[in-house]
Amino acid sequence: MHLSKKERKRTKSTLDAEPDRISWLPGHVTDQIMSYLPIRDAVRTSVLSRNWRKKWYTLPNLVLDRQCVSAEASQDPLVIEPKFSKMVDHVLLLHSGPINMFKFCNYDLPGEGSLVSDVDRWILYLIGRSIKELVLEVWIEEEYYQIPWCLFSCQSLHNLKLRWCWLKPPMVFESFRNLKSLDLNLVTVDQDAFENMISKCPLLEKMKLTEVDGLTQINIHAPNLKFFEIEGLFEGITFDNTFQLATIVIDSWFDLTSESNPSRSPGCSSNLLKFFDHRPHIQSLEIGSYFLKYLAAGVLPVKLPTPCIDLSFLSLSVNFDNMAEILTALCLLRNKRGKAECQHTDTVEGGVNCYLAYNKEANAVCNINGSPSKRYQVDKDRYLLWVAVLAEQDTLLRFLNLVDEGNDFGVDGDMCMGIVVIVVGVQVLPTYSISLFT
Repeated sequence: MHLSKKERKRTKSTLDAEPDRISWLPGHVTDQIMSYLPIRDAVRTSVLSRNWRKKWYTLPNLVLDRQCVSAEASQDPLVIEPKFSKMVDHVLLLHSGPINMFKFCNYDLPGEGSLVSDVDRWILYLIGRSIKELVLEVWIEEEYYQIPWCLFSCQSLHNLKLRWCWLKPPMVFESFRNLKSLDLNLVTVDQDAFENMISKCPLLEKMKLTEVDGLTQINIHAPNLKFFEIEGLFEGITFDNTFQLATIVIDSWFDLTSESNPSRSPGCSSNLLKFFDHRPHIQSLEIGSYFLKYLAAGVLPVKLPTPCIDLSFLSLSVNFDNMAEILTALCLLRNKRGKAECQHTDTVEGGVNCYLAYNKEANAVCNINGSPSKRYQVDKDRYLLWVAVLAEQDTLLRFLNLVDEGNDFGVDGDMCMGIVVIVVGVQVLPTYSISLFT
């Protein structure tokens, strides 16, 4: 049955007069729903009805990535780049509300061409719209995208996340006076320029550095910093005026052989003491990879002179073949009385890596795993060190179980002052674990 033009118009008017359930929702609710849609799908909602025609114009968060491009177009480099750039231009041109967050990611999208000038133009436009959160993941073959100087004049920025970028602040850079979060991933930046930029972010609370090129000795001066995470290869790290720092996550490799590393000097001061200086309120500390080896350099104290009374979570990765690492870990564990839990284990060449985590709410657990291709010896005295320090924390350890999933092993147990200890020569097999708990 075919409807006349008049009947079709009447039907359309009826549909407009009787909105669906979603259309009756408050504006902030529909905005929240649309914020989970890719821009391409959000734009398509404009055909639903007259009320929906311009809803996407005021979306506060714009995410422009691969999901915005059709699968057919993304296979042709000659089509995808101009289409993607035109789509971004179209979205920014029609957008009429405030833009709180803008994310651009062209990873896995072929083509380069005029992308650099396009991104420069978009950044300049966003600065004029008082952008608060900017995420740029600009993939260009064989080079990094250089952040334009105009971005350093954007005082509305609260959060900045960069990937595959070259960061070069101008000599006259004044500050990011409202910046609270900085995330740099695979970014190149000069050492002095980085330190100068950080010192001019007075409200900075969160910083994450991942594989940042150009930094050797990390020097952080940020009085309001509360969260710090770092991953990569560096020579050292120091904190200055960071009394608010509460959470530290370090999964880095430190070059202790560098001539410029102060820990190589005879009789050098303790890296451990320097690291905990200016951090009286630290609550959570996660140390992975080889950072414990860095902390072990220099003169090791028996205890920290100033206990971290707020420390509630401590996670360590310890090489059992390195006595300095064990003693450093024990110094940290002595810092606060409580209980411990092993969350994860791993192995390293030539020894056993024991990942021990401290949490005052958890039970004391220690798991040791070996490599399928190797057999390692767990030294009696070194294991007793772990038991001793846990005993110092008034943690009563009892022998719970020895788990063996098809492997032969020999274990001798001996009770000593109510504490189960593992005696000599345990050959650690792939699935063998020792569990101790309170």
